[in-house]
Amino acid sequence: MMPGLTLRRLRVVLLIGLLVFCFSSSSRSSTADKGSTTYDSTLYVGSETCKTCHEDIYNKFETTPHWKTTFTKKGPQWQGCEACHGPGKEHVEGGGDKSKIFVFEGKTAEQVSKRCLGCHEYGEEHANFDRSQHNLNDVSCISCHSPHHAKEKQFLLVNKQPELCYGCHTDIKQDFNRPFRHRVEQGLIQCSDCHNQHGGFLTRQVRATASQDQVCFKCHTEKAGPFVFEHVPVKTEGCSSCHTPHGSTNPRLLKRAQMNTLCLECHTLTQDSNVPGLPSFHNQSQKYQACTSCHVQIHGSNFDEFFFK
Repeated sequence: MMPGLTLRRLRVVLLIGLLVFCFSSSSRSSTADKGSTTYDSTLYVGSETCKTCHEDIYNKFETTPHWKTTFTKKGPQWQGCEACHGPGKEHVEGGGDKSKIFVFEGKTAEQVSKRCLGCHEYGEEHANFDRSQHNLNDVSCISCHSPHHAKEKQFLLVNKQPELCYGCHTDIKQDFNRPFRHRVEQGLIQCSDCHNQHGGFLTRQVRATASQDQVCFKCHTEKAGPFVFEHVPVKTEGCSSCHTPHGSTNPRLLKRAQMNTLCLECHTLTQDSNVPGLPSFHNQSQKYQACTSCHVQIHGSNFDEFFFK
């Protein structure tokens, strides 16, 4: 009995040891050289070596946030120029042979973004880039960002907002030329204040759901509530049920020129609907056209269920 029991224990120990070895090997290979299965420190030459040929680019690199990578203790594959371009020994020994190093020019959007996400995929801002509309339409990181020749230093953008976004979203540009619009072109608000350009789970990559409208409430705090008497569309459909977010020909960015026609889209007698219809004494051809003349707290009220005050 004892010899059998000892052999059984030995098998368990060997199995545990094998699992630990496999796990540690997998962890090392997954982190080595940003996805490479092998890592050889002798293949890396350091950013100072790159400077001997690329001095202009190196001097600009020193002024960017990427310069901080030179101080990391994670290894040379995470530091400086070679953190993005890969090991440079063969490139140097080949007299600057571009085929011996990763050059972003000419690479596919997937290849470029994969390089950048090697460092940037772990933050909340970039975690959903794979499902973003930009990625699905082959817009890579360097379509908007330039590590060496950025015009906006904070995020290394190739151009400032909103001109950068207008490069593709030409249809939206026209909305900001309407008589009533958000002050995007005046610099009071940016596209990225409302949209997460790196992707998310929501339509149009907005930073909050339509029903919550946390994006709108960042500025329009007086509309946030909670209220004792809530206006249902604000909580179910969001601000965009009545307002166009970018710009409108109507005051207050409303979808309709006449207030009563906007309200009647919901407040019309409809079978099996719990939305109250228009009262019979409201003559729409005369003084009852502007509903908010009486229902002044249309976004919600703490005192009156009809939003009179």
